[in-house]
Amino acid sequence: MIQDILIPFILVGLAELGDKTQLAVLVLSTKTREYARLLAGVMLAFILTDGLAILLGNVIANRIPMDYVRIGAGVMFILFGVITLVNKDEEDEEGTYELKSPFMSGFGLILVSEMGDKTQLASALFATQYNPVMVFIGVILALFLLSSMAVYIGKMLMEKINKNTISRAAGVLFIVIGISFFL
Repeated sequence: MIQDILIPFILVGLAELGDKTQLAVLVLSTKTREYARLLAGVMLAFILTDGLAILLGNVIANRIPMDYVRIGAGVMFILFGVITLVNKDEEDEEGTYELKSPFMSGFGLILVSEMGDKTQLASALFATQYNPVMVFIGVILALFLLSSMAVYIGKMLMEKINKNTISRAAGVLFIVIGISFFL
């Protein structure tokens, strides 16, 4: 039973470490002071995407054309990047740009980008080999731990680096991640 939690926890955690979704969480956390709301939105998206993958196994991969999901995720990241760069220009001198809704920003971006992701597919495969409830617990614990770390690192960056520099870097990073979906 412990392996049903531990194996997905370790493997999904390692696979997600430094992944585009974790970079997105880190960047979003530099745009808000409402870290709990951001984390709640991110985790709800992970619970839905990975939970559905675990429940439905391989059915999701066969029903939703992954090309459409990738295109949608790429467009969404590019839009976030452009909006970040445009709003940066509208900031005051101290760079106080904040996400209007950290919960919805985290939820929407992660929901779209996680669909068809390697960790979602891995979660579905683990559920065919192990107890699905235990797999879900292991996967969500790994994603919570990594997302919490990304939010914390983003918070630390905001305290140490000029907000305008972070804003420019965030916009560019979102666009680069978005373009990566098309490659």
